[in-house]
Amino acid sequence: MTTQGAHDPAAHAHLLHQVFDAVLAGDRAPAAPRSLVSESWRRSLAAHIDPDQRTPPVVLQDADLPELRTAHPLNAVMPLLRSTLVSIADEAMHVMLVTDADGTILWREGAARLLSSADEVGLQPGTRWTEDAIGTNAMGTTLAVDAPVTIHSAEHLVRTYHAWTCAAAPVHDPDTGAILGAVDISGPLHTVHPAMKQLVVATAQLAENQLRVRLAIEDERLRVRNMPHLASLRGRTGALLTATGRIVAGEPYGEWPERVALRPGTDRVVLDDGREMVVEQLAEGYLLRAPQAGTHAAPRSALSLRFTGEGAPAALLDGRSIPLTLRPAELLTALALHPDGLTAEQLALLLYGDEGNPTTVRGEVLRLRSLIGADVLRTRPYRLAATVDTDFQALARAIRDRRPADALRACAGPLLPRSDAPAIRELRDEMEVGLRGVVLESDDPALLAEFAAHPLGRGDLEVHDRLLALLPPTDPRRGAISARHARLLDG
Repeated sequence: MTTQGAHDPAAHAHLLHQVFDAVLAGDRAPAAPRSLVSESWRRSLAAHIDPDQRTPPVVLQDADLPELRTAHPLNAVMPLLRSTLVSIADEAMHVMLVTDADGTILWREGAARLLSSADEVGLQPGTRWTEDAIGTNAMGTTLAVDAPVTIHSAEHLVRTYHAWTCAAAPVHDPDTGAILGAVDISGPLHTVHPAMKQLVVATAQLAENQLRVRLAIEDERLRVRNMPHLASLRGRTGALLTATGRIVAGEPYGEWPERVALRPGTDRVVLDDGREMVVEQLAEGYLLRAPQAGTHAAPRSALSLRFTGEGAPAALLDGRSIPLTLRPAELLTALALHPDGLTAEQLALLLYGDEGNPTTVRGEVLRLRSLIGADVLRTRPYRLAATVDTDFQALARAIRDRRPADALRACAGPLLPRSDAPAIRELRDEMEVGLRGVVLESDDPALLAEFAAHPLGRGDLEVHDRLLALLPPTDPRRGAISARHARLLDG
């Protein structure tokens, strides 16, 4: 018995009610439920779901939702889901629902006239919709079987939802393949349409494709930032891995699997082809390298610094976040730029100018050592005993090598914008001039458009002039760029 393609939804719903009542009573049913549905009923009943249960459990309060939404991977594709589904759902008297992998609704949007009805049956953010929480339903069942499903009327195990039809599809992490959550559209019986399932499937696939593009961009950023680690092997066998074990660069090229399984804390791994590799943790992933005979040096810590942009300075030490205020960030910048080390007097000059006091610097270095450890920040002279990668040095390399796309990816904005330290101001100015120069030099409309939206390019009239000269009249970007260009002229 199928629910799709029924010519009379009301008659079909009536048949489903008869099947439901007969199956639960143990009587002979006028037709067999779909295998998907009967198996879901068995799972739900085994979890002690009562068909007369009213609504699903509330597991999240409204105050908890904003933070969880922001942190969830599907937050990045919500604009796509809204543009694809919400207008259709509004016109068709449906609601769009998006859950996490645990079946908890995080987002709900759609027909305003339907939201009050949805509230009455618990179709609202913060409620859990797994089969063991509320029985057979599109969201819970799609998560259980990892496939798109439609649940119509009395195919729901709980009677509350017999007046509803729902279609859902899972969304997967393009990195690990794990389920991130489910996308669902739900509505009253009279709004049922055979294309509901196809629409949800297509939308879930679009979301996965967008996540895949974002992953590729992040992979490229990681590769650019961490290539110095691979280059330090000087042609010896090695590879860069993401935190989940995917290989993003290798030497020699083409002799690597797509992914390496790494156990937490391991320092050696054997590849499928029998090669043994040393595993070194980086701030954002791992470096694999061939072992060298006779070398038993202790592994160095990995320190990653992200100091460009308007946000707070960010540091990772062996994958652990280190809270930083401005002065420690300035110290780390100076030390990263001088790997051979600096005296207290030299640091004082770089950070305070001619009025700098070495005694003040010694106190600040002591506080920084308490944050990152004496084994990482050494003395006599002050230096970083770690494998260090920074966004500002990745930017400098990209500018030097005339790679504008990599330079833009490396730079989120001005370097430590609140810093007045002489060395920071000088480097910040050099970076901004250098980035602007390589982007303008490229005459690439895509790069110029990206730079025009960048914190360092939004107020640059010459960039907007050049971009408008290069873009064709029909380019959809012209409107926003022209408006910003006009504001720059007025200013």
